[in-house]
Amino acid sequence: MSALSILYLIIPLPILFIVHDAEEVIMQHRWIKAHRESLIVKFPKLRPLILHLSKIGTKAFAIAALEELLILILVTCYVLVGGPWALQIWASLFLAFSIHLAVHIAQAIAVRGYVPGLATSLPLLAYAYIGTHSLWLVMSLSELLILSIVGVAVMAANLKLAHLIGMKLGAVKATDREAQP
Repeated sequence: MSALSILYLIIPLPILFIVHDAEEVIMQHRWIKAHRESLIVKFPKLRPLILHLSKIGTKAFAIAALEELLILILVTCYVLVGGPWALQIWASLFLAFSIHLAVHIAQAIAVRGYVPGLATSLPLLAYAYIGTHSLWLVMSLSELLILSIVGVAVMAANLKLAHLIGMKLGAVKATDREAQP
C-alpha cells in the first residue's frame, strides 16, 4: 500500500467517522422523539426498530459510536503496521461505512426530509467514491462485493453490540437522576 493511499484514504476514515457520528449523536435522540409517531404511521413494519431507537439516549448513542470508533482506530493501526489481510479488513469496514452513508440518503428520500447523518453523508460521498474507486484499482469486483457483504454483516452485528453496550453504560439510574439538578 502506498504512503499516499495511507495519507488520503486510510488515516482519514476514523476522523471522518468522528465528524459523521458527531452529527448522529447530536441529532438522533431529539429527532427520533420528534418524528417517532409519524415514522410508525408511515413505516409500520419498522415499528420495533423505531421504538428501539427511541430508547437510545444521547449518552448511550455516544458510547455506541465510541465503541465503533475504537474498532476503526485499531484497524487503521493494523494497516499502518502492515498486518496480514490488513487492506481487506480495512476495505470491508470502509465499504460498510460507504454503504452506511448511502443508507442515510435513502432514508432522507423515504422520509422526504432530514435524517440524522444526512448533512455529513452528502459531502462524504466524495470520499466514499474516491476510496471505492481506489479499491477497484487493486481488487476484483467479486472481492469488493464479498468485502462489502462481510463489512455490512460485521457492522450490523457490531451495531447491535454497540447499542447494547451504550444502553448498559449510558443508562441513568433512578438514584442518579434524583441527584441531578
